[in-house]
Amino acid sequence: MPESFIQFLKRHKEKALLVGAGLVILDISLLAGIAGFIGGNTALSLSFLDVGQGDAEYMVLPSGVRVLVDGGPPGTASLSALAKLASQNDRYIDLVAMTHPQTDHIGGLIEVLKRYDVGAFLWPGRTNDIPAFRELMRVARERNVRTIELGEGDAIWTGADRIAVLSPGRAFLASKDTNDSTLVLLLESAGIRVLFAGDIGSEVERMLARAHPGTVDILKVPHHGSRFSSTQLFLDAVRPLLAVIEVGKNSYGHPTDETLARLGAAGARVLRTDLDGTVTIRVEDGAHARITTGKAAF
Repeated sequence: MPESFIQFLKRHKEKALLVGAGLVILDISLLAGIAGFIGGNTALSLSFLDVGQGDAEYMVLPSGVRVLVDGGPPGTASLSALAKLASQNDRYIDLVAMTHPQTDHIGGLIEVLKRYDVGAFLWPGRTNDIPAFRELMRVARERNVRTIELGEGDAIWTGADRIAVLSPGRAFLASKDTNDSTLVLLLESAGIRVLFAGDIGSEVERMLARAHPGTVDILKVPHHGSRFSSTQLFLDAVRPLLAVIEVGKNSYGHPTDETLARLGAAGARVLRTDLDGTVTIRVEDGAHARITTGKAAF
């Protein structure tokens, strides 16, 4: 089996996955797997999908590359949400990323992989002996989807856009808490910074606050607004302007009053998929942004 592009670059002491025209120079086999590169989109589109109690984010980068991060709980909620954002005849997604192997994040990816052609499947390498994970990986093999493990220090480049992998490193990948192994992604595109924090808790947040300082414009709020996440230290470091909570009916009390209070005190505008529906942000060059939800436009 040929080495993955990530392995190729790591062997040369670099860490980047290039998507786009330049890719053919470096890895023809991966270019063949990512055949859906369409180029030239000018704007960045981010959608935080209303999939109930779970996470799913879909983005179309200015380069035209399409990325799905997680797929929500089992069922067709993600498929329905995606159908509203793309042409009915469009059955291709360049990159699908699994942040960590828990059912409320990966259950819906099973149907996505069955119905869409996928250029590459990205994951942190953390396994889980649950039916949803076993079925997801079985479908990925059956559909011949290229899988690539990513971790702290890796990055995805496509044109001027960059998705940096901030976590997990080896210690968090081996943690007893599956949430610690979450693939944390920082998107820098169209003049803005967006942090996809999956289900990280306070320990990963502490690492991020200390090792990766810098504010972000948009935060995918960690762990559906759990009281064990969105700590003061973390929010003081990232200072989001907009915080999106992906949440549905649940018995955990998500999002908690404590977390909502901390987000408000940090100056973030908070949107929630349980109240607002799918949240879509369209950005052009960091200067013009339009937010639409299932209920209103801003």
